[in-house]
Amino acid sequence: MGAHQPFTLPRTGHVLKNRSVLAAMTNKQSHEDGTLSDEEIKWLVRRAKDGFAITTTAAANVTEHGRGWHGEMGVWGDHQLPGLKKMATQLKETGTLSLVQIFHGGMRAPQSINGVQPVSASKNTENGMDGLYTRELSHEEVLKMIQSFTEAAVRCQKAGFDGVELHGAHSYLICQFLGSVTNRREDEWGGDIMGRSKFLRDMITSVREATGSDFIISVRISPIIEKAGIFLDESLQLAEILSTMDIDMLHISCWDVFQGVAGDEDGPSLTKLFAETIPKQIPVVSTGAVWTSKDAQWLMSEGADLVGVARVAIAHPDWPMHLANSDYSPDRPPFTEQHLLDVDLSPVFVEYMKRWKNFVHGGKNV
Repeated sequence: MGAHQPFTLPRTGHVLKNRSVLAAMTNKQSHEDGTLSDEEIKWLVRRAKDGFAITTTAAANVTEHGRGWHGEMGVWGDHQLPGLKKMATQLKETGTLSLVQIFHGGMRAPQSINGVQPVSASKNTENGMDGLYTRELSHEEVLKMIQSFTEAAVRCQKAGFDGVELHGAHSYLICQFLGSVTNRREDEWGGDIMGRSKFLRDMITSVREATGSDFIISVRISPIIEKAGIFLDESLQLAEILSTMDIDMLHISCWDVFQGVAGDEDGPSLTKLFAETIPKQIPVVSTGAVWTSKDAQWLMSEGADLVGVARVAIAHPDWPMHLANSDYSPDRPPFTEQHLLDVDLSPVFVEYMKRWKNFVHGGKNV
């Protein structure tokens, strides 16, 4: 079984041309009203055309005041539909399976961008919030937020996308509900992992009811974020809970799939732990620091059904085309600005990549 071979999604029967997943990546190429720019469409379609089996958009916020950064894609309003339709149509022509990653920044939706006090599961603060505390969402507001995610998913379906990825990772709003530090509620939305996952579980149920059986629902989670109160044992419990639901894949965001679990560095990888926890009818996507075809093969040997990549696809859009070559090891950064422009990053995206350590010649290197 190789990463270059096809894979069938068990629930829907969708056939993927290989095991590669382009993970969602911030690229700051959208307009201020959340509408898609031609540059963002071009960057994503290039990677789909060059062989990715699943192509995921950048994180797209579900409410006007949920934005985490400037240049962010939006799915909160019908004014965004023309661009979404344009992107979905072009992606479909490539034979990729297209997903929109939908999210809300929560405490990571700064007032300086949104003009309102940030909201979260509980009253929280963190660096970058200008010392502001989030406002705790009321019960009615939680229900309204679930509805916002649902309406965003319906909008994506209407535009022609194959599905959505619910972004429950990286300390954004869904993740803030999942964490025992960021969610200290004493009502039905808090407490143990069953209570703290109710926001996500009710969202899955709501999206499925609104979109029907053919629509793909992926869920992305972070296995461990200690400062949010997300720990491995509860994340494995969460994976078991989610695997009883009507989802199509569980995406584990590892940052580095090769890194051992703290305290048990010589033990099983995060990918293996989740693959052994989740029934086979729920495919596991694992992402983090994969670069070569050997990396991809190793990850599959650990139990991943699908291999997610981000950084390597920025510089090498045709990465999936080389997976049959067991010795494929694409060039590593830093890359020239011209190379990145040639693989369809816009100047705005290239400037953003300069903030990543040692990724672009002349960019940040410390």
